[in-house]
Amino acid sequence: MSHSVDSILNQIRSYQGQMGPTRPLAGADAPRSDAIPSPGGIPGATGAATPSFGATLRNALEGVNGAQARTGELVRAFELGEPGADLAKVMVAAQHSQVAFRATVEVRNRLVQAYQDVMNMPL
Repeated sequence: MSHSVDSILNQIRSYQGQMGPTRPLAGADAPRSDAIPSPGGIPGATGAATPSFGATLRNALEGVNGAQARTGELVRAFELGEPGADLAKVMVAAQHSQVAFRATVEVRNRLVQAYQDVMNMPL
C-alpha cells in the first residue's frame, strides 16, 4: 500500500507543478496572517504564489473522480458494444481508477490519524 501512497503524493506534486497563478483565497482556504512568509529575499525565488494544500488536495480528488468517470464511460460503451471500447481498455481503466481510489482512501486515513495524533498531544 506504500506504493499507492507514493503514487498519489507524486500525483499531488505534479498537480502543484501544473497549477498556474491561483485566484485569491477566501474563507477557510485563506492564508492566515501568522503564516510563514514566502522567501522574498532569496535569490532564485520566483515570488509566485504557491497553491494551498486544500487546492492541491482538491485537484487530486478531482483527478480521481475524473478517472472514475472515464472508467464508467468506457464500461458503458463496452456494454453497449461500441467499436472503440475493447475489454483491455476497460480493464486497465478500471484498475487505474481502483488504485487511485485506494490511494486516496489511504491518504485520508493518514490525514485523520495525523489529526488525531495532534489532538491527543498534551499541552
